[in-house]
Amino acid sequence: MRKLVLGTLACFGIVLGVVTFTTAGDKHDHGTSAAQIGAPAPQFSLQDQNGKTVNLNDYAGKIVVLEWFNNECPFVVRHYKDGDMNKTAAGLADKGVVWLAINSTSGKTSQDNKAVATEWKIERPILDDSTGTVGHMYGAKTTPNMFVIDKDGKLAYIGAIDNNASGNEKQVLNYVDKAVNELLNGSSVSESQTKSYGCSVKYAK
Repeated sequence: MRKLVLGTLACFGIVLGVVTFTTAGDKHDHGTSAAQIGAPAPQFSLQDQNGKTVNLNDYAGKIVVLEWFNNECPFVVRHYKDGDMNKTAAGLADKGVVWLAINSTSGKTSQDNKAVATEWKIERPILDDSTGTVGHMYGAKTTPNMFVIDKDGKLAYIGAIDNNASGNEKQVLNYVDKAVNELLNGSSVSESQTKSYGCSVKYAK
């Protein structure tokens, strides 16, 4: 009788362990990111801060920069308060490059995005992805996390905005500006992937 009880408990423990492991895995598993260097950029359709629907395929034939955005992240705040994010975006816009910010922060709304766009003088779309759908499609991990799409619609760069995670670098290399200008000059991107830094994207649970 004792052996039967112990055997039953052991089997229960194994089953419980399997169930616990599977549940934990399911909680964080959002599928494999389709965003890979050289692969077609995943298509999406999102609403900007002014209520306009923005489709990625509207910009076919153009270089597109995607910036994962969260105005409550200190790293993002620094890049905007210092003026370098707006400056980089404006400089590339003058060359015909499209720049889209995407806010995958859970609970954020288009109204929130509109308020910060006004406050920070952001003159480009901030797209509402509060469900996290597009963020997971791209595998965006941090704010900021940058993606550059070439004129053929393929991902040419994924990673950090620059090499200045600490904010104290004396010689700052802007990876996005470098990658885009290489594409504009007809070259391949010499450094197609770097490690992004910043706050983790606050996805919906």
